[in-house]
Amino acid sequence: METYRLRTTVAEDGKLSIKGLPFRAGEQVEVIVRGGKKKAARSRKAIAKDLKSLFKEIQSLPQAKTITEEEIASEITAYSKSKKK
Repeated sequence: METYRLRTTVAEDGKLSIKGLPFRAGEQVEVIVRGGKKKAARSRKAIAKDLKSLFKEIQSLPQAKTITEEEIASEITAYSKSKKK
């Protein structure tokens, strides 16, 4: 399948106009519309910031301070084994 990529801006009425496509008239094509990368990148940064905050909060809980490295390793092993079945 031939792929043709371009960037354009949505008009105020919410419509897109694409001219000069390298396909024949009447040819069926698949259209996928994605938002701009800048918006997605900011969103990932916001999610990462929220996750870091959540991890700090979890690590400050009393339960997190009493768990040993051996218990963590044991839980990881048990989880891994349960996923292989």
